Amino acid sequence: MELDPQRRGRILEAAAKLIVENGLQCSMSAIAQSAGVATGSVYNYFKSKDDLIRGVYRQLSETIGTLLILPPSIELTAEERIFRYIYDYIDFIWDDPNRAILFEYLSNVPLITPQELAEIFDVVTRYSVSVMAAAREEGLLSDVPDSTLAGYIGGGIRNTLKWRRANSRPLSDKERQEIALMSWNAIASAAAARDLTQIASFGEHKDEVRLARNA
Repeated sequence: MELDPQRRGRILEAAAKLIVENGLQCSMSAIAQSAGVATGSVYNYFKSKDDLIRGVYRQLSETIGTLLILPPSIELTAEERIFRYIYDYIDFIWDDPNRAILFEYLSNVPLITPQELAEIFDVVTRYSVSVMAAAREEGLLSDVPDSTLAGYIGGGIRNTLKWRRANSRPLSDKERQEIALMSWNAIASAAAARDLTQIASFGEHKDEVRLARNA
């Protein structure tokens, strides 16, 4: 049977939406109804609900990889690359509130083992660790394992924006810069600590970087 990738995408989108709204107890029939397909059709794409939930997180990993990973052809210093990663991570979480909630559920999904999670997010993890390693080798970061530095950045941004979202105001450019600065200074070596005036330019040229990423 030839499967329709657009229908598969609708099923994953519906599953992600219902997980956010109702938790992991959402039913396959509810997911099918939200996706506009028959319940039996869902099983053509995912053999079980557990398999579907894994699919949701694989799609989340692909999305974050598309938005965060910069190709080597984009010429940036090690410091610029980390700031680009930080700013893009802020935008990734802020632009879609459901992403932050899905990440929250990651620590409460017993069906996905730590080994599976590592495999699902392997590409993104390897990139973030490599970015940290390059900056640490230049003496820009604290002498802490690269995986710890990368995890601290992601967790700090997600948690900060989760609480910030309780305020309905849009995230201002100043707030975005402040979060980026706190993220950098939390992992930077003493000599590489920065202030707001020194990092303002790192958050610019977002569109140019996106075009270069997609070239």
